[in-house]
Amino acid sequence: MQTQAAPDDPEPARHTMVGAAAGGMAGAGPGLHFARDSFAMTVHGDVDSHLDALCHVVYDGTLHGGVPADRVTSGGATALSVETVADGIVGRGVLLDIPRLRGVPWLDPGDGATADDLRAAERAQRTRVGAGDLLLVRVGHRRRRTEQGPWDVSRERAGLHPSALEFVAERRVAVLGSDGNSDTAPSAAEGVGFPVHVLAIHAMGVHLLDWLQFEDLLPLCEQQGRWSFLCVVAPLRLPGGTGSPVNPLAVL
Repeated sequence: MQTQAAPDDPEPARHTMVGAAAGGMAGAGPGLHFARDSFAMTVHGDVDSHLDALCHVVYDGTLHGGVPADRVTSGGATALSVETVADGIVGRGVLLDIPRLRGVPWLDPGDGATADDLRAAERAQRTRVGAGDLLLVRVGHRRRRTEQGPWDVSRERAGLHPSALEFVAERRVAVLGSDGNSDTAPSAAEGVGFPVHVLAIHAMGVHLLDWLQFEDLLPLCEQQGRWSFLCVVAPLRLPGGTGSPVNPLAVL
């Protein structure tokens, strides 16, 4: 979670202290005191790691499965909310590293990984994505942001080409995640701003994990010579929520 405004995060999470004097706990007198704070955030921002619920995408007046869009109300979603995964997501995670495949530190903004890239990454990493897996695709966004600083990702960002969803469907992937938000910018599909979101969430019912952090996981996978692991994702149980901040764990 980021709490400082940036070009890609004009409305960062807000962290405030409550129940403490203006000077903090340093002025607390004798006896018992509690340090307390409050966080507030926009779940679907362009920096913080989060899960997209199946009610997140409305296309042609419907949610996934033809559910009417009016099931998302001003008070929250009454269908397909993040409560669908209230018990968490646990499964086999597979990390495919596209910059590693291409011999670059990251994909440049605007570039997109195709279905052929995903198949080639499988071969290069000697692994295979199977039914029910959590497919995690690294495009190098986090490393680029760390080394070159934040930028306006609403205009330019690396991600997946819509053709990559052919691979996702073919392998019957359960969850798709990326260190970007899966979609490229500018969009690779004329007239549709977020085609990967539309295809994955709306058409296929695949939950998305956006803006993940793979830079700590990557060297462990390389060191052990393996690209699959137990993956645990525990969204918050937010009634009617269209998503949730998450801190996914890879267990090797």
